[in-house]
Amino acid sequence: MNKRIKYIIIFLILLLVEIFIALFFHGGFIRFYLGDVIVVWVVYCLVKTFFPKSDNYITALSVMIFAFAVEFLQYIHIVDILGLGGNKFFRTLIGTSFSPLDLICYAVGTAVIFAVIFIDTKIRKK
Repeated sequence: MNKRIKYIIIFLILLLVEIFIALFFHGGFIRFYLGDVIVVWVVYCLVKTFFPKSDNYITALSVMIFAFAVEFLQYIHIVDILGLGGNKFFRTLIGTSFSPLDLICYAVGTAVIFAVIFIDTKIRKK
């Protein structure tokens, strides 16, 4: 299967999972933690859709750095600074509250990607 198609399919499935979590889980572990782990996978697959030949580890690390940057922008209330505080879409997309636990979730999500890459590489070498 074409790598690009594989990543598009995984991206769409994970995006649907994230939307499901946003719509039906209003608290607890799944909403506050698992969703943040999965969002790293969503962005990773989106990036790999456009750059399928990019180094997997560097892409994963870049996605984590991006997620950290967005989280730190939440700390300075970037949504309000940009004048988008009244827009629910942007408040949801960018986020409005900084949490150090989110950084841990992004790191865990990235670690899972690293593990999948490592295992996939070992399987392909056999």
